[in-house]
Amino acid sequence: MIKVGVVGGTGYTGVELLRLLALHPGVQLEAVTSRGEAGTPVADLFPNLRGHVDLDFSEPDPERLAACELVFFATPNGIAMKMTESLLNAGVKVIDLAADFRLKDPALWEAWYGMPHACPGLLEEAVYGLPEVNRKSIADARLVANPGCYPTAVQLGFMPLLEYEGIDLSCLIADCKSGVSGAGRKAAVGTLLAETSESFKAYGVPGHRHLPEIRQGLETVSGQQVGLTFVPHLTPMIRGIHATLYLQLDDPDLDLQSLFEARYRDEPFVDVLPAGSHPETRSVKGANHCRLAVHRAPASNVVVVLSVIDNLVKGAAGQALQNMNIMFGLDEAAGLRGIALLP
Repeated sequence: MIKVGVVGGTGYTGVELLRLLALHPGVQLEAVTSRGEAGTPVADLFPNLRGHVDLDFSEPDPERLAACELVFFATPNGIAMKMTESLLNAGVKVIDLAADFRLKDPALWEAWYGMPHACPGLLEEAVYGLPEVNRKSIADARLVANPGCYPTAVQLGFMPLLEYEGIDLSCLIADCKSGVSGAGRKAAVGTLLAETSESFKAYGVPGHRHLPEIRQGLETVSGQQVGLTFVPHLTPMIRGIHATLYLQLDDPDLDLQSLFEARYRDEPFVDVLPAGSHPETRSVKGANHCRLAVHRAPASNVVVVLSVIDNLVKGAAGQALQNMNIMFGLDEAAGLRGIALLP
């Protein structure tokens, strides 16, 4: 059994991580930390975990965490980077679900996140945890930077075409929609029911923090600079991301369906739907799957890719478990075989 600690278990990502860990056959949950809820039974705050998680929230005690084999950080940006180096020195592996180790350039991190990086020396070592790209590196990693939710949906949608040479990389468009849980479990006017219900809006158009992460990932795959327009939107639903992706294709004869099916044939959590399909966010609710469909716009060289994920699962906690399984040589799908919820 892998002895696991979770730092920051009170947010939406945290409770989703605990839900999945509680049912994982190879995990022993040792600690769930929260400074504000220390001493409170986890199941009192999250009644869905009653009978599954019997721990109390505790202070983030370095010695207790150092006794774990793996520590997940489900904390706000800027927390994991202050504790990770000491955990790694103690022989503990780390998966950070925030953004502390996603960007390789510390100056870029500081520009987008408004703080200097506490351990820039670890940025090069950190492995970006998108298994469909970095599975071999994840298997050998001590430190994994779990991808963001928008970046996961966008990169998986664009990837087969980025690996093909016949596209125009200067004008990629990612038009993305997210449920309100993506904003986190906090009191904020903009995510109140009365503010978001029966409404729809774009945000972060001048620049969203996921933009440099997406661009970095796309350029890593393509080996070239890309021109990317990324516009996120807030939709009146709790879970889900829908990414509609556009690009120009130079080869009018390319069989797009076969290209996507071949690329993801052996990927357990990417599902390429039949030609002509339109994936729905509800088809991945609660599941660690990305469902894709690829279309060619009529009388045009424009390709349209549709990509849907659950932002809390494949976009966060589920992908973190997938990375854990790879890091410890387990069945990659262990604890992640749940079927999406309908309705």
